[in-house]
Amino acid sequence: MFINRKIYPELLKHAQTPLVTVLTGMRRTGKTTLVKQLLLDLKNKNSIYLDFQRLDIRELFEEKNYEVIRKNMIAQNLSPENMVIVIDEIQLAPDAPSAIKYLYDTYGIKFIVTGSSSYYLKNLFSESLSGRKKIFELYPLDFGEFLAFKKIAFKRSDWKTKDFDKPIYDRLSSYYEEFIRFGGFPQVVLALFEKEKIDELKDIMSSYVNIDIKTLADFADERNIYSLIKLLANRIGNKIDYSKLSRLIGLSRPTVKNYIYFFEKTYLIQTIGVHTSSIDREIVKTRKLYFCDTGLANVLSEINSGAQFENTAFNQLSRIGQVQYYSLKNGNEIDFILDEKLAIESKETPIEDDLRKLESISKIAKVNKFTLIGRHKSPKFKKYVWGGCIF
Repeated sequence: MFINRKIYPELLKHAQTPLVTVLTGMRRTGKTTLVKQLLLDLKNKNSIYLDFQRLDIRELFEEKNYEVIRKNMIAQNLSPENMVIVIDEIQLAPDAPSAIKYLYDTYGIKFIVTGSSSYYLKNLFSESLSGRKKIFELYPLDFGEFLAFKKIAFKRSDWKTKDFDKPIYDRLSSYYEEFIRFGGFPQVVLALFEKEKIDELKDIMSSYVNIDIKTLADFADERNIYSLIKLLANRIGNKIDYSKLSRLIGLSRPTVKNYIYFFEKTYLIQTIGVHTSSIDREIVKTRKLYFCDTGLANVLSEINSGAQFENTAFNQLSRIGQVQYYSLKNGNEIDFILDEKLAIESKETPIEDDLRKLESISKIAKVNKFTLIGRHKSPKFKKYVWGGCIF
């Protein structure tokens, strides 16, 4: 049974336009499921699904004569007019974008493709299809989607204006704890037992290292790459110190920067900049690090409870808007600034002093609105938002 994702209505709408529809995101986030559902929901049934993980299928698009590709598609029982071609894992055929451009420009063939963002790093896709495509990014499930996959009823509300809601907490807290520990990859969420979830997460990480890195990057040192990823998992919510990481891993600083850049562009991690009115300061200021999925980080290293919650809160907020952080020279910080308008501090069990401190730093940051996000029920204090309300 197909379980709807937030991105799907907009994706379906664009899939019905002539432009090339591109769906990208980390491995196992559900890209294949979505494009197969698109084929079912499109009114135009003159369509075909091509999985480029199959060598024989991939060879169809390795023809130098692009007219032969079109003839091969017609041979697959497609009508020459109003053709729809879905290509999964397009990064496995580096020359395919040129063929897509020709077939799109010459015959108006509609393409829906999935692929890894690292492919776009090399500019192959971007240059060949400039002005002809729209890129959609798919992430692991947010908490609302997590509940939908679990078939748990919930109601969306404006969490920014809510205080701690005990009835919602009592009903959903066990699910939120599972979300914090195991993350939001669909297959992990649907796994029934803890061991299955952990095995699935380990397999996702193994696939990322053994498939994505090996086939999409020029990095030769697999052992050091994996060691660096584990080091990063221990630095969730911290500013990235490239020099220290370089010393710990035994690689040059430029190499470490290149690796981290690759990890970000392939959705393993995300970095955020500082909130400031000075553009120059924003460029210079060190960026903070988070993982795309807390479950992945947890299988890489023993992440402390506070970092787990902060990483989960970041992932929830980053699906809503732009996230930055704020830092003073004395070391005081605000975890997140959402859309430059709302200061947010994540605390596992918030207390009144946390709110007073946040209010004080928010004034210095010139951010008028502020709120605490909490993980657990505070004994007496209620002026905070429970993390499970954010979706």
